[in-house]
Amino acid sequence: MHWNRQLESLLGGAHSPTGDETDAGAQLVVTQAGGQEVFRAPLARHVRVDPEQERLLWVRPIHPGGADPATGTRVYNLNLCRRRALSWTEAGVDGDAVVFALSSGQSARIEPAAGGELAELRLWDVFVLGLSAQEEEELEALSSDSWWGSHA
Repeated sequence: MHWNRQLESLLGGAHSPTGDETDAGAQLVVTQAGGQEVFRAPLARHVRVDPEQERLLWVRPIHPGGADPATGTRVYNLNLCRRRALSWTEAGVDGDAVVFALSSGQSARIEPAAGGELAELRLWDVFVLGLSAQEEEELEALSSDSWWGSHA
């Protein structure tokens, strides 16, 4: 399977053991050349290959949310959950994961979300359901680094 199909499958939750795509998702794990983990976060369910640089991938890691003091519902600061670029030199599929050799010398692994990352992704999904169609479309476009709408 080509890596981009596997990536879309992971982000979309197609690997769900229950058949419900919201029961699964993806997380990003970045490691140094020596194997030391330097970053881990669940990923929002959208991805974009840069149209001008085919080896540049845009993703949205989810920074943990918190309770809205007025309503108690889980909310996210969308400036903290901004898009991130993965500039890569090699990409491939390793089991259920997609692995990238990054231009920085680090490695990025997008794999099935588990534990706390999966729990955070589920809360993110509920949050996104409460956004307007325009806000959701802007998030999915992965085209800007700052958020000016609600939840900034």
